Amino acid sequence: MRDRQTAVKGTSSGQKIRTSWDAHTEWYDGWVGKDGSTLHRELAIPATLELLAPRRGERILDIGAGQGVLAPHITRAGASYVGIDASTRLLQRARAHHGRIGAFLQGDASRLDQVSGIEQATFDGIVFLLSIQDMDPLSSVLEGAAWALRGGGRLVIVMIHPCFRVPRQSGWGWQEERQLQYRRIDRYLTPLAVPMKEYANGRQGQSLCFHRPLQQYINDLASSGLVLDQMRELCTYKTSSGPHARAENRAYQEIPLFMGLRARKLPTR
Repeated sequence: MRDRQTAVKGTSSGQKIRTSWDAHTEWYDGWVGKDGSTLHRELAIPATLELLAPRRGERILDIGAGQGVLAPHITRAGASYVGIDASTRLLQRARAHHGRIGAFLQGDASRLDQVSGIEQATFDGIVFLLSIQDMDPLSSVLEGAAWALRGGGRLVIVMIHPCFRVPRQSGWGWQEERQLQYRRIDRYLTPLAVPMKEYANGRQGQSLCFHRPLQQYINDLASSGLVLDQMRELCTYKTSSGPHARAENRAYQEIPLFMGLRARKLPTR
């Protein structure tokens, strides 16, 4: 996943937007590129499209768009695509890759009402594709998304599973006597800002990933006027061929490491 810290300050109207991800552009573009990583292609994008089901004539907003890997899938369905990201350098890659089919804006995900080109209640669908766990504060991000959605519009989140994949606080284990692959969870209920990737080329700093328990996502969606109507627990696309392959593959198909959520904005009366 992208561990971009999109907890940024400023607006598109002239104030500087801070993001840790300008420093990671070369590394991240090498992993994701124009069409997405294997994770995007095999799991995250199909799950997003299944939940979103974009239709002809709709407007879709991709928050934390990065290189815009979702853009061709949205436009192929006949919908129009707008991507927003905090990183100037990632947006340069997005425009180079997909600028002919989508619009890409720079802005703060927690202050959508201050981003030029984003207006209230003008989008039929909003997507967080492996990006929401890089954004903080969550409540402001979801409130902004709800503000931009039309009544009855849907919001889709695809993310690492907050119950089973806590950055630096979870992992796989092997129990020899039972020949069992298991998932170890060291912490869960406490929200965490987890340091992830150090900046490259000798620069000081690192990106953060924000862990929250599942209840925080559900409650913040509800507080924003968004009602959860679909949930998908997604297992990894990977398989094992090692000495413990049978047990490992069984665990991979029983313990989901990714999650998809869909919520709808209540229509105004």
